[in-house]
Amino acid sequence: MIEAGPGHRATLLADGRVLVAGRGSSGSSAELYDPSSGSWTATGNMVEGRFGPTATLLPDGKVLVVGGNSNSGPLASAELYDPSSGIWTATRGTVEARVGQTATLLLDGRVLVAGGYSSGDFDSSQASAELYDPGSGT
Repeated sequence: MIEAGPGHRATLLADGRVLVAGRGSSGSSAELYDPSSGSWTATGNMVEGRFGPTATLLPDGKVLVVGGNSNSGPLASAELYDPSSGIWTATRGTVEARVGQTATLLLDGRVLVAGGYSSGDFDSSQASAELYDPGSGT
């Protein structure tokens, strides 16, 4: 890896490379690993630094990254990574700030984001779920 750091997420992309996001001291760096060459390359920085988000490969090949922790606490924001351009763009986030949540790709292409905590003290568990629709960006 180019830049070490905790709290990252690894996602297998459709082309066989692996996106590793949420790295480094700011939590905003991202790298690609190519198993065919065994090499690491930097890719675009995330819109917002985050540690421990969820990362879900969408049917269109983009990666949805949701929530996680920042230096000021859990995040309600989300962003999309486009592997064809290496660019991150902000998208609609969750209603509730979440860290430690799950994200599951549903058969219809939507993403179910559920659970987690709304603060770092783990005494604030979220008993709610939200849906992200990549078709509408909401």
